[in-house]
Amino acid sequence: MNRTDDIGKFLLRATLGVLILLHGIAKLPKGVDGIGHMLASHGVPSVLAYLVFVGEIVAPALLIVGFFTRPAALVVAINMLVAIWLVHMGDLGKFNGTGGWALELQGMFLVAALAIAMIGGGRIGAGGRFN
Repeated sequence: MNRTDDIGKFLLRATLGVLILLHGIAKLPKGVDGIGHMLASHGVPSVLAYLVFVGEIVAPALLIVGFFTRPAALVVAINMLVAIWLVHMGDLGKFNGTGGWALELQGMFLVAALAIAMIGGGRIGAGGRFN
């Protein structure tokens, strides 16, 4: 593996981490009540809504610093699957006003997280070559 591979992995994981982290930070003032209600409406205990903060604050922070990137990326991927299930299922087969897939952002987040989980985070970061 050459140095550009590590730079590419860093760019992918840092970008995904920052973008997901922004979603998590935006949810902090509102708390988890809305998410808890959505979970409860699907028969899932509403207390699990606190896991959103793991998936949108803790895991992205780990991605940004490059520590435990594979497990953190899996957490983000699971978070995205749950978000698609709870909020966006009705949009799976739809297109937006400009002809793109209605879930292109969620799809990109999900696939980027899966890619990081598979290829790792590279040597740039707190995890070094074991990342």
